[in-house]
Order: sequence, then C-alpha cells, then structure tokens
Amino acid sequence: MGHKVHPKIFRMSSIYTWGSKWFSKPKFYADLVKQDILIKQFVLSKIKDAGPESVEIERKGDSLNIIVNVAKPGVVIGRSGAGTEELKRKIKENFFRGKKVNFNLNIFEVKRPSLSANIVMQAMVSELEKRVPFRRVMKQAAERVMKAGAKGVKMAVAGRLNGAEIARTEKLLKGNVPLQNLRADIDYVNGTARTIYGCIGLKVWIYRGEIFEKKDEDKENINKEEEKK
Repeated sequence: MGHKVHPKIFRMSSIYTWGSKWFSKPKFYADLVKQDILIKQFVLSKIKDAGPESVEIERKGDSLNIIVNVAKPGVVIGRSGAGTEELKRKIKENFFRGKKVNFNLNIFEVKRPSLSANIVMQAMVSELEKRVPFRRVMKQAAERVMKAGAKGVKMAVAGRLNGAEIARTEKLLKGNVPLQNLRADIDYVNGTARTIYGCIGLKVWIYRGEIFEKKDEDKENINKEEEKK
C-alpha cells in the first residue's frame, strides 16, 4: 500500500523551513505549540476577505513577531493602519491579557497569489458554495494557475458533487507534479466547501519549479573551506 506524506513536511529538511521559529524548555513546549495553533486559527478567521496564504510566528525571549502573508494587504491594514491596530488589540485581549509581551504584527503581500495553493483553494471553496459546477471551478482555477507560470497543477474534489446522491472523487491534472523529487517546490493544501448537499473536500498541489539555492550555498561553503586549506 502507498504511504501518503504531506509534500511540505517531506521537503522540510531540504528546501522548506518551519512556520513557527522559536525554542523553549520542555515544560513550556506543549503550551507554546497550542498557543501558536490558536493564534494562527484566530488570525486566519479575522482576515478571510484578504485572501490569506499563511501565518508565521517567531519568538525570542518576551518578544513575539507574527508575519501574515495575504493577497490583499490593504484589506487587513485598513485606512492609516487602523485595521492592523485593531487586529493587534484583539490578539492581545484573547491571548496576552495581563502579560507583558513585545508584540509585532507584520503584513506582507503575496506577489503571485495564483501560485499559492491556499489562495487558489479558498477561491474554489467560495465558488463551490455558490453552487457553481465543480468541473468549471476546477478548469478555471487550473488555467489561472498555469497562466501565472506554474509548471504543473493537480486538483481533487470529493463528495456529493453537483448534488449527486452518491459521493465520488474527481481529479484534474495539468502539466507535471513530481511528488518524489525533494528539490520540487510544491505548494499543497486541503480544505472543505460546505454546500447544501454536504461537505466537499478539496486538495490542491501546485508545482512551481525546482529550488537549487541551498545546494549552491553548500557548494560556496565547500569552496571557501578548500580555499582556507
């Protein structure tokens, strides 16, 4: 039987880094992991209209830095930064009430949202919930991704598609999606569309090319060491 591995965790040691960056003592570790998950869920729920891609958290001592990547940063920032200040206030009230924490919230724009699996999946969810035929949703989303410069895209939807009585799975593949290549930059996400006929599960893989930067850095370090010798 095949063993399905998450494409990002499979490449974590080679081309990707963790979404949370910090170190703690063992007795505090579980609490901080739980807090990270709750903060990410809270932030994503508050910025749904901005097309969120990811939320990253960095901790250093008493300082906390939250990095939010969205397709429409203006929606989050608001007029004169009022939206950002309101979001910071809500995070402090929910997670750091009565605590002294040096807290920063940074909003960054996703340069090519059509190459972000999370943003593409959210657009598909909103269309499916508006009862747009699933084949049209998949085809249009795949075309947008390929036009944006992707090397390949793979999509899968499962459930009572178009209100059918029997649930099934439908897939769409364009281009090449090499899941075994560790150099392959594959953005993956899964989500759920809640329709009047029930839940429809979605999976999106986007192949954005290969990453060689880390190997180039390793070669440079080896060359420097040889020069020193």
